[in-house]
Amino acid sequence: MLYGPGEPRRDNPITLLIREELRAAVTPGEHALTIGVFDGVHRGHQMLVGQLREEAAKRGLGSGLVTFHPHPVSVLRPDVEISYLTSLETRVERLRATGLDFVAVVQFTSELAQVSAEDFARVLHEDAGMRLLMVGQDFALGRNREGTVDRLAEIGKDVGFDVQPIELLPLEDGAVSSTRVRNALADGKMEEATQLLGRPYSLRGPVVQGDQRGRTIGFPTLNLGFSADLALPSYGVYVSRTEIDGEQFEGCTNIGVRPTFDGARLMVETHLLDFDRDVYGSVITVELLERLRPEQRFDGPDALIAQIGRDLEATRAYFA
Repeated sequence: MLYGPGEPRRDNPITLLIREELRAAVTPGEHALTIGVFDGVHRGHQMLVGQLREEAAKRGLGSGLVTFHPHPVSVLRPDVEISYLTSLETRVERLRATGLDFVAVVQFTSELAQVSAEDFARVLHEDAGMRLLMVGQDFALGRNREGTVDRLAEIGKDVGFDVQPIELLPLEDGAVSSTRVRNALADGKMEEATQLLGRPYSLRGPVVQGDQRGRTIGFPTLNLGFSADLALPSYGVYVSRTEIDGEQFEGCTNIGVRPTFDGARLMVETHLLDFDRDVYGSVITVELLERLRPEQRFDGPDALIAQIGRDLEATRAYFA
């Protein structure tokens, strides 16, 4: 603890910052809360939020969620490369869309990692109105992951909140998790990713200027701008559906380095069927529905053009 028996509690700069971050997002009143990263907002996350809102309503509480960014692993183990299933903006947008009263983003730092479970819980109780905490059975919070579900229940009795653990959403071959989604993407298994997420995996970003190579061979593409820490499926060609300004368009998307042209830069290029508009600068969302084939090197442009023709035939057949 940061204070001794009988002493008034003293905040340090880290807990003060947490309070400020919470106050910027929290709605008035008492709340049922859940805490975590929630990368991808997959079916397991959606189930947890649904149970949270249901229990909050029974108790006459509001419902809220605290999400950490960046991922704690990237701070605690900087040698481990972290890839995100969604950007922070998309994550917050999807979490808010579940009907929660608030979503608060708390910056995870090495200093925050040293805050005790009790001090963090007290901050949540005082500044987020936490009266109920609902988390998975394997959840742990605070310095050295000391705040297990059982320990948090003990803290709650002293501070004034209940702890209710919930089971992870199971599938036939294990629980839904962000790691399983990443593994499915790495294997190009888009149907499995869709099942885990409860929706097709998608990429969102601005249309950026490319080298116009697709246009020169008769297949113009939209080049998607994306961050380097975004999880991408394995290199290859995918049937896709793209949303632009509220309209949806069918097409196929290539993810890779274009080895036929000795490319080195990773690109996401989408060709839309029967589409001819200038949409540079527009923010688009590309849903990846099915993998058609892995990326491959062709002997030259003619062989590539012939294969793209076959890819487009398969794409039209998919949507037929």
